[in-house]
Amino acid sequence: MKQSWFKLLAAVLLVTWVPRPAKADVNLGLSIQNGELRSFYLAVGDYYHVSERTLVVVSERHIPDDEVPVVFFLAQQARVSPEVIVNLRLGGKSWMDIAFHYGLTPQIFYVPLTYDPGPPYGKAYGYYKKYPRSRWNKIRLSDADVVNFVNLKFVSGYYGYAPDRVVKMRSSGRSFVSINSEIKKGKGGPENKAQKSGYKGKAKGRKG
Repeated sequence: MKQSWFKLLAAVLLVTWVPRPAKADVNLGLSIQNGELRSFYLAVGDYYHVSERTLVVVSERHIPDDEVPVVFFLAQQARVSPEVIVNLRLGGKSWMDIAFHYGLTPQIFYVPLTYDPGPPYGKAYGYYKKYPRSRWNKIRLSDADVVNFVNLKFVSGYYGYAPDRVVKMRSSGRSFVSINSEIKKGKGGPENKAQKSGYKGKAKGRKG
């Protein structure tokens, strides 16, 4: 009789027990906000071929939104996991320190333009103009410079959009989250303007 009661109880528990999703799954839609920010993160994930879960993990380590592309860019260039890059960054290293740590030079950040830009790109482009390409390893970019260059590569490469136009949008004080949203919606002009200017973009997530 007691054995039958235990079997009945076990059957009831099996029917009524519903597994709860892991905490990461519950927070997935909440951590990456809707609207412009969510669009930015999903574009980053698509360009660098990383899952939404990986994006959430990186953002929850308190990496600023516009620095998230830098994490994935350096991870691909150095052929290490994004977590390794995040740990180095949170350990106090600058983005250039991390690049040099893996033998990467400032050449990986360079994007050719058809004109000399003003702030916030002008000073950094001045470095590239000052030194011959063989000495670009002497250039020391600031964290802000690295963020600007990597996001320029990401936005122009992902949408096939002319880098010159992205730089002008950034020079007006726009955030990259806003720039991504505007280009995606087509408010910044047709995307085929990039082709008219002779820029065809890079393959997604490729080096260089």
